[in-house]
Amino acid sequence: MKFAFFPGCKIPYYLEHYATATKAVLSALDVELVEIEFNCCGYPIRNLHFESFLLSAARNMALAREQGLDILTPCKCCFGAFKHAEHFLKNEPDLQKAVNASLKEEGLVYQGNVEVKHLLPVLARDIGLETLKARIRRPFEGLRLAAHYGCHALRPSQVTNFDDPLDPTIFEDLIGLTGAESVSWPRRLECCGQPLWGKNDRLSLDLMHHKIDDARQAGADYLCVACTYCQIQFDTVQSADLAERAGGDGLPSILYPQLLGLSMGLAEEPLGLDRNQLDLVGVLDFLK
Repeated sequence: MKFAFFPGCKIPYYLEHYATATKAVLSALDVELVEIEFNCCGYPIRNLHFESFLLSAARNMALAREQGLDILTPCKCCFGAFKHAEHFLKNEPDLQKAVNASLKEEGLVYQGNVEVKHLLPVLARDIGLETLKARIRRPFEGLRLAAHYGCHALRPSQVTNFDDPLDPTIFEDLIGLTGAESVSWPRRLECCGQPLWGKNDRLSLDLMHHKIDDARQAGADYLCVACTYCQIQFDTVQSADLAERAGGDGLPSILYPQLLGLSMGLAEEPLGLDRNQLDLVGVLDFLK
């Protein structure tokens, strides 16, 4: 199995350990990731200049097409951006024609024949839950996690085709095969607040605190995420907030490939547990 790896813009700068953990897990599962010199997915300019957003996304898919590869991304925001671009380019031929006119200058063409996949469905469906279960070497015991889906992969469901937008199960299934337990918590599908950070910090923190309180009340030991923006919110922003408030009850967030890698018996260094802002050492105590 082979994919073009699309980390997006924020992972290399803010969350390099998300990339290294993803690569470590997929390498152990015999999945090859090819590095291509991609540009931004286009999401940041989607509401500023729509055609430029489409061109950015289409150029990446055209580059992957040249290599004969589909794209795998661990970033749900990038995944959502790509799926939106695919949707518009497929249903509006004039837009696709305009995009290809620009791509032609580089000898590229967008034909809609590259599939963009997020990490979780690749693990759950392409590799398969049973295959993953067979690779577990150190299952967790007694660890309770709040699975946080994020927004961009689930909605709009007719565009992303990720999972049931109202009652998804893919993340809980993936957590369960590691031996950890997913708690039921009412706010699991709500926004983490990260899109508001830097624009309305008070509201962003309120949304985050409501989610953390809800997860804690449900009995979660940690949050578990597979989204760049959500991890920045629950790890980087929460850490800074706790420091500003001189302590308090935080709820650390573990990235899913970190969780899976530990249960597969992989070395801790590439999983980057020490790179998280909030301490994850306690999670090791739940390993058999």
